[in-house]
Amino acid sequence: MDLLTWLIVGLVAGVLSSVVAGGIGYGILGDIVVGIAGSFLGSWLFAQLGLTAPFSGLAGVIFVAFIGAVVLLFLLHLLQRGRAV
Repeated sequence: MDLLTWLIVGLVAGVLSSVVAGGIGYGILGDIVVGIAGSFLGSWLFAQLGLTAPFSGLAGVIFVAFIGAVVLLFLLHLLQRGRAV
């Protein structure tokens, strides 16, 4: 994938995951970072579980990144909640 594709996938996955995680959003750059980190996490999780993306092409990449970004935001919420106590 080229840089523009990485940015688009990261932005879409980051925005969608922040809406699912409660609409907390981290701004455009933050959502891109969350989406790209989520794509790595999602790829690793899918490989560990022996799963494949249900869609082919860019839609599959966005789906896997979205799942990874949701997991990442869930973990970040747990860490933030642990600090507040």
